[in-house]
Amino acid sequence: MNNQPREGRELPASAKNGDPIFQPLVFRNLRVKNRIFRSNISGKFDGDDGSLSQTRVNWETLFARGGAGAIISSYVPVLIAGRIIAGYATIHDDAFIEAWRVVGESVHRYGAKYILQLSHSGRQMDLPGIHNQRRRSLSSTDRAESLHGFLCRRMTKTDIRRTVDAFAQGARRAREAGLDGVELHGANGYLITQFLSSGINDRDDVYGGPLSNRARFLLDIIRAIRTEVGDDYHVQVKISAVDHNNVIPWEGKGNSLEDTIRVCRWCEAAGADAIHVSMGSLFPHPLNPPGDFDFETITATYDAMIYAGVNTFRNYLIFRYRALRPIFRWIWFRMKQLYPVEGVGADAARAIREAVSIPVICTGGFQDAALVRCYLADGWLDGVSMARSLIANPDLPLVWAQGHDLPERPCTFCNKCLLNAPKNLLGCYELDRFDGDWDRMVAEIHKIYETKPVLRIPEDPGPVGGVAL
Repeated sequence: MNNQPREGRELPASAKNGDPIFQPLVFRNLRVKNRIFRSNISGKFDGDDGSLSQTRVNWETLFARGGAGAIISSYVPVLIAGRIIAGYATIHDDAFIEAWRVVGESVHRYGAKYILQLSHSGRQMDLPGIHNQRRRSLSSTDRAESLHGFLCRRMTKTDIRRTVDAFAQGARRAREAGLDGVELHGANGYLITQFLSSGINDRDDVYGGPLSNRARFLLDIIRAIRTEVGDDYHVQVKISAVDHNNVIPWEGKGNSLEDTIRVCRWCEAAGADAIHVSMGSLFPHPLNPPGDFDFETITATYDAMIYAGVNTFRNYLIFRYRALRPIFRWIWFRMKQLYPVEGVGADAARAIREAVSIPVICTGGFQDAALVRCYLADGWLDGVSMARSLIANPDLPLVWAQGHDLPERPCTFCNKCLLNAPKNLLGCYELDRFDGDWDRMVAEIHKIYETKPVLRIPEDPGPVGGVAL
């Protein structure tokens, strides 16, 4: 598959006046100083009740300081029942508005914009926490999630109306917090994908069947947000260009690129200001994030999920025992052979960009400035989003601005940062990047965490029940 722009192409006149990576990107309601977006990624930074921590502020600020033009928040649930992992901040309550305001103001100090990603797990809930431990997740279907076997229940129309309103209220809270826009997470197997995908959605009502029905949930959300916040607030949609739902061999393929192009046009008509292109109908997916799969790491962390789904114990055995690993390796890597690691979704982004008149951002292993520069100059996309390459080198945009196409120690796309997520702190776990020095690696991971808080004695609320003991 030809996934590369023309090599050696001379930059157009508009780009000769400056690197196209560092030209502003102007949306209908937002101006970003360059074409670099920190894509959504997070660790267990926050309170079990969805409240934010100082570590969250430190984490988001790290990439603004490093030169990214905009930070797309981590996955932020609009309902506590829509989390993927307990310990992720939410936007489900007005009480959290002021904390999100602090995050935005910290990012703004470096000239970066902050876009809150409004999300709902649907059936794809990794670690439910105490809030969700005894209830099945909402979904478009009653069928369990295909990789881990997370159980779910089909949403009623009342559930759908409540969830649509929760997205709209999340957008209102983001605006009241002074954040610069919102992104709807319609990609990678989460709830909106579960409605969009022909490989997942098996409904026979107005939210299932033909593509126009399957897209109804997403379009309802966009329209509800516009009703709540007006037309002058930035709203973008992250979407999987191709589902590749048959990564699990017995599942259907799901939506094609042609399907997604139609959905993107409908999103634009409904009021979306931009499209953010990804790949895959579950997370993780071989094409999101692209790269390696380290069995030793997943063996050490996947036990945290053993009781979360009906397939998780089976998966754990496959990961742990070397004789069984070739089974998973064949399933997981057979699709990777069709795509490069860097720019995995660029050709799809190009096709979508040709079909809509709003800007298109693309995620997918970007790290080489020369390649990004060509994609931008050739008009394949309007901006790139990155996560793992920025975890490895948070100041990568500054490295590019200094004229270097690659950092001194590039990300290896080992995906150990992702595979450590169920149990460990988020950070770069590629030991080779630290010259084999484990202590130096751990010290680097700990930098954003508030490990030495100021301790205080809680205020005395008075006698319990009016009785002092």
